[in-house]
Amino acid sequence: MRFPRSCGILVHPTSFPSPFGTGDFGPGADSFFELLEQTNQSIWQVLPLTPIGYGDSPYASYSAFAGNTLLISPERLIEQGWLTHDEVYAHTVESHWKADYGMSRQLREPLFRLAYNRFKAQKGGGKKAHKRQMDAYTHANQHWLPEYALFITLAQEANFSPWTTWDAGLRKRTKTALDKARSHYDEEIDYQMWLQWVFSTQWSALKKRANDKGIRIVGDIPIFVDHNSADVWVHCKQFALDKDGHPTHVAGVPPDYFSETGQRWGNPHYRWATMAKDGYSWWVQRFAQMFHLFDAIRVDHFRGFDEYWEIPADEPTAIHGRWVKGPRHDLFETIREKLGDLPIIAEDLGLTTPTVEQLRDDFDFPGMKILQFAFDSDESNSFLPHNYPQNCVVYTGTHDNDTSVGWYDQASEEERHRMRVYTRSSGDDVAWQLIRLAMYSTADQAIIPLQDYLALPGEHRMNFPGTVGSNWKWRHTPQMLDNLDRDRMRELISLSYRGRDKGNPAVSASNPSAGK
Repeated sequence: MRFPRSCGILVHPTSFPSPFGTGDFGPGADSFFELLEQTNQSIWQVLPLTPIGYGDSPYASYSAFAGNTLLISPERLIEQGWLTHDEVYAHTVESHWKADYGMSRQLREPLFRLAYNRFKAQKGGGKKAHKRQMDAYTHANQHWLPEYALFITLAQEANFSPWTTWDAGLRKRTKTALDKARSHYDEEIDYQMWLQWVFSTQWSALKKRANDKGIRIVGDIPIFVDHNSADVWVHCKQFALDKDGHPTHVAGVPPDYFSETGQRWGNPHYRWATMAKDGYSWWVQRFAQMFHLFDAIRVDHFRGFDEYWEIPADEPTAIHGRWVKGPRHDLFETIREKLGDLPIIAEDLGLTTPTVEQLRDDFDFPGMKILQFAFDSDESNSFLPHNYPQNCVVYTGTHDNDTSVGWYDQASEEERHRMRVYTRSSGDDVAWQLIRLAMYSTADQAIIPLQDYLALPGEHRMNFPGTVGSNWKWRHTPQMLDNLDRDRMRELISLSYRGRDKGNPAVSASNPSAGK
């Protein structure tokens, strides 16, 4: 599916300012929409919105369907009448440029419990209306919601130890054990389902505000799911597990220039033949949910649908894995038959093959181009703008890359020299030089991490792959947005014909250097 010539910004909601430790769907999101609107941009790209797991990573989740309830805005709950202004702001923290997930949980959980109790205690028409809305949501999400609510309740009781360590009845999902757990934890299960309804309600309202302003939202779907997740626990026959529920083979990538032992991610592999027998129903439901939440989605590790690196689970590294054919065209043809057009961006970075490219092109999915990868070889480098096909999305970098300033600081002198020659610059203002390349390129879409518009150094990167501890924490402060040169952004976007109103661009007298 082709997209119009356009541009936007990559920033996750946890990166918005808020007084609750991490960003959310509250007023910080509206300030960001104002930035997009004022600079004539039409795309907002986010990371996965699913519950965060190990290392606070949105790519290690307890569910492929549920939402991260830390993104629920306590301030929006005032509007529902479930919390008061004084209750919400009684305990807050300064909106720092680093997220504090522990503090976020500590501040939000008591407010959510209080709001839930108020929801249950409502009387009259308001109670009936809210109950109808929650009942409708529960019915529409029956294929995952009740089991997720049970799973997360049991996981909390087990201090999030793997489900393979639970009592045998729960581990093997016997009817007796499940019925007993549902009865015993009835109140907590209902609370978890309520949280998911509130998440959905707030996100739907946020998406409507964005769409009403002409902003399309691009989501992110990881190819694999975490072993310690509701999906694997419930659908264990569709994953490569042994009789005790442990993975027999796990995901990763083979050794390469960057790692002599490869990467062992540890996610269980799918039993694709089993999934094909029921028409890939889990995948159809997953993509249907994503297309409901977003206007388009980036599919992470797209090449894994063509072939994937299968590592025996008892191997400590990825060295002794092997390539195995994936579902290829069959999966996407099935999804398209069920859901219609597929507004997908294929993350096709890293090692690719002709069959991966054929799969991408046969469905007209745009691939990705990263400018930070463009200067480590000669003019044939596929990441240099003069080599781009039109049907692609160009980024200065992604959440897995350094900021552009940080990249330049760490780059070899050869790379720096090639970049300076290509951009006809001295190397000053490097972030804006790369932004300019992205905007003027032939790529249909250009998406820039917010850190690069702010020209921030490497300590502000979102993720450093292969590490844990300091990732997923970056946030922008209100002052950072206030200091953005919006005139420069708007004029560059206009000159590159990427604005929503693609009229005749003109450099304003107040800032004639915008397009330089």
